[in-house]
Amino acid sequence: MKKWRLDFRIWHWIHAVVVLGLLGTVFLRKTFLSWRSNSELLTQKLSEINLEVTAEQAKMLAKAIRAPMWEWHIILGYALAALLVWRIILFFTQSGKHNYQNLGKETFHKKMVKLSYIGIYVILLFMAVSGLIIHFYETLGLTKEAAHDIKEIHELVFNAVLIFTPLHIIGVLLAEQRDEKGIISDMVNGGEEKKV
Repeated sequence: MKKWRLDFRIWHWIHAVVVLGLLGTVFLRKTFLSWRSNSELLTQKLSEINLEVTAEQAKMLAKAIRAPMWEWHIILGYALAALLVWRIILFFTQSGKHNYQNLGKETFHKKMVKLSYIGIYVILLFMAVSGLIIHFYETLGLTKEAAHDIKEIHELVFNAVLIFTPLHIIGVLLAEQRDEKGIISDMVNGGEEKKV
């Protein structure tokens, strides 16, 4: 019997792509596509060809440049919400429960790793729900100020995802080299359930 069902493996890799995509869009928004940096650049470059724009116009242009990329963040946010619902359903399968069976018998390190997965699922659920609230704040009858406050918390909690993602990748690579040979290939081919 396979350790990881096909639907669980498909979920895992789609989830990885979606989370990395979300991280990528935030990275672009905060760096190369930052409206603050780009509005200054636009003001400077346009003035070099004798076109003057106000700070507000430059801000509007800079935000328009990054808007198509930010649409991807929203689409990926919808995908994350759907994937989290899928993960909740998968939890009731053998593959989904696999990580959390016999938790009491695990080493302290393994318990912490497995509990961190539960923690990140909770954080991702918060990120998906808060992102949807921010996007649909008017429909939900919230004020712009309330949406802004939620956005501030959303951006703060994002740091946990930013920290967890590289730690997860490094942890899996280390586990592959040490005591869990085949952990990566198991998530590709399903692995074999160990007989107890």
